Order: sequence, then C-alpha cells, then structure tokens
Amino acid sequence: MSNPRPVNRLRTAAPQPASSRSGRSPRVDSLIRQRPWLLRVGQLLIKLLLLALLISFGWVVLLKYLPVSITPLMISRKMEAKAEGHDSKLYKDWTPYEEISKEAALAVVASEDQAFPRHWGFDFDEIQDAIKENKTRKRPRGASTISQQVAKNVFLWNGRSYLRKGLEVYFTFLIELIWGKERILEVYLNVAETGPLTFGVEAASRRYYGHAAKYLTRTEAARIAAVLPNPRLFSIKKPSAYTQKRTRQISRQMRYLGGRRYLENL
Repeated sequence: MSNPRPVNRLRTAAPQPASSRSGRSPRVDSLIRQRPWLLRVGQLLIKLLLLALLISFGWVVLLKYLPVSITPLMISRKMEAKAEGHDSKLYKDWTPYEEISKEAALAVVASEDQAFPRHWGFDFDEIQDAIKENKTRKRPRGASTISQQVAKNVFLWNGRSYLRKGLEVYFTFLIELIWGKERILEVYLNVAETGPLTFGVEAASRRYYGHAAKYLTRTEAARIAAVLPNPRLFSIKKPSAYTQKRTRQISRQMRYLGGRRYLENL
C-alpha cells in the first residue's frame, strides 16, 4: 500500500498585497482612506465625462439630418449689434446642397481648402507650411480646413484657448466620421459668415446679387469666397481692389482644379 503524496506547501499561492487587489498603490489607498470624498469626486467626473461624450455624439448625429439654424457665432454677432445700438437682424436662409450652385461649393474649396475631398479633417502638409511661414510673418496665417471651420462654428464658442482647440479636434473627427464630406460642405455653405450679420451663400446671394444661390455665376461665387477670411472687413457689395484681385485668383484656381468635376465624388 503506497503512502499518500506529501503536499508541497511551498507552492501554495502567497497572499496578495492589498494594492494588487484594489488596483491602486498603497499610497493612493491611504490617501482615499484619509479623504474619501476624493473617490466620490473622481467617480463623478468620470460619469460627467461619459455623459458629455454621449451628448456630443448624439448632437452630431442629430445635426447630420437637421438644418443648422443657429450657431454660437451668429448669437455673438447679434448680441454685439444690439450692444452697439445697431439693427441686429440676422440674414440667413438654410438651403440644401442640391439647391446651391456648385460654383459656390467649388469656390470655397478652391479658396479655403483645396485638399478637402482627400483629407480626413486635417491637412497636415498645410499645417507644416503654416508653421514654417509664421516664423517670419508678422500676421500668422491659419491652416484650418473647411471641416475644422465647421466644427468650431457650429459647436464651439468664439475665442482662442487650448480647451477650445482640443474640442475642435474632437468635433472635427466626429463630423468627418458621421457626416461625410457633402454634409460638411453643405453646412459650411450655410453657416459661414459672408458679410455683416449675413451667414451662408444663399443669404449673401439674395442680399448682394438679388437672386438665389442656385444661379450664382463663377465670378459671383468667387467673390463670396474672396471675403471669407474677414467678411467684416471685405465687402461683396463694394469690393476693394484686393477683393477683386482675390476674386480673379480664386476663379483661376477653380479652372485649374477642373471645374465642378472636382467635387463630383464627395
């Protein structure tokens, strides 16, 4: 009769330290025991962050299908006009992409973001070029794509900060993922500031040319695009020599890109 095999007690599992069971270091555990409210605050912040992500995602999905009737910039311009005692009426008229002249769509792409059909929200080549040029320029030039401009115009407040820039990156990624290029361009053509209290190419076309955006000519569309860098300084109705020169440059770029065919596969 064989004797039972002795148990090797040296191979039994050693008790785990408290830090490995909680997933935290002893120092963190000690701090939480001394200040238990820290754990509650941390949990609350995580819940708020998750809630904010969920709301922002739902907001972007909703605006994929609904007209963008108001933006923070529109509200800001209206409040400024009221504070100065001026007429604060906003000129805006949401118009579907199909009812806007493709000359207008091509003009803003030729002027603002020629890589728009190809990039995923950010033109890194343009960003690198801007960084190099801004080392010697008195007035720095931006490198924002149309997607970035839509993200900050529709979802964010007016101003400059690291928080706003981070949110701009976040919303740019979301609209590229959820909306797609045609919707982004449609929103841009409707919310871009085109003159004093004037937003979108439809409102600009009716206010300054006297007809719907559907009938914009190449020159008219190029002039609207020419004032976009600063529509409060440059005028569509009374174009300066600079605006006229820029209009001609944009018209040439529209031809070089191949005309309306450039945007066929958005």
